[in-house]
Amino acid sequence: MKIVTSSTELPSGCAFVPTMGALHLGHASLFQKAASLSSEVVASIFVNPLQFEDQEDLAKYPRTPDRDIELAEISGVTHLWLPNQAEIYPGQVTPIKAGPLGSIYEGASRPGHFDGVVTVVRRLFDLVKPKYAIFGEKDFQQLSLVRQVAGDVEIVQSPTVRGDNGIALSSRNMRLSESDMESARVISEALYSAASQVSVAEALRAMRAVLASQDAFKVEYADIVDEVNFAIADEMTPNPRAIIAGWINSVRLIDNMAMRVRA
Repeated sequence: MKIVTSSTELPSGCAFVPTMGALHLGHASLFQKAASLSSEVVASIFVNPLQFEDQEDLAKYPRTPDRDIELAEISGVTHLWLPNQAEIYPGQVTPIKAGPLGSIYEGASRPGHFDGVVTVVRRLFDLVKPKYAIFGEKDFQQLSLVRQVAGDVEIVQSPTVRGDNGIALSSRNMRLSESDMESARVISEALYSAASQVSVAEALRAMRAVLASQDAFKVEYADIVDEVNFAIADEMTPNPRAIIAGWINSVRLIDNMAMRVRA
C-alpha cells in the first residue's frame, strides 16, 4: 500500500472509499468491496470540518492513525490518501446546498451537516476522479444525498456491518462505556423487531415499544420512511426503511434497516 499526501499521486478510474478515519471492520468491508470492483483502491482519511456544526464534537472525533494504516493495508487498499485541509479547500469555500432531503431527520438535528457532507464529497470526487465510490448503508440519508452529487461516479451501496451484539459498527462507539454498549443494543433489537412485523403500522409500534424499554437511550427520532425520499411510509410504500437516532449519555447514535413488511 502506498501512502500519499497529494491527489496528484492517485490513480484515476479507481474504486474510492472516503473516510474520516477511526477505521473499523465496517470500513474494512467497504475496502474489500472496492477491491472486488477495481485493482486500484483509494481510501482517503480527512476529518471534514464543514460537517460538524459543533466544534466540540469535531475536537472529540476519534483519531487512530496507526491503526487506520494497518487496517487499510490488510483490507485491500492500494493508495491511502491523507490530504491536508489546504488541498481539499484551497480557497474560500462555497458550500453546496443539500436541498430538502438535507433538512429533515439528520439534517434537522444537525443544521448544515449535509451541506458540509455533499460539499466535501463533490470536492473529493473532483480530485480523485474515481469510477466507483463505495458508501455504507449505516448513514443511509447521507448515501441518498451523495447520489445527488455523484455526477459520473457510480455509487456502490454496501450493507451495514454489525458486531456480535447486533450494534452497527461506528467510530462513535469508541466513546461508549461497557454499560453504554449494553444499552445501545436496544437500537438493533428495535430494528429487528420492526422487520419481523407484517405491516408498516405494526413495525412502527414494535420499534417504538422496544426503544421505550431502555431508559438509557434517549430517542431523537424513530420512524419508518420511504428510503428514496424519506417521506413517512405507509402500507403502499414499496421500499420502507426504519430509521432511528438518539443519545446514550453524550454520544449520539444512528441506525437503520430495510423493512420487508407488507400489509
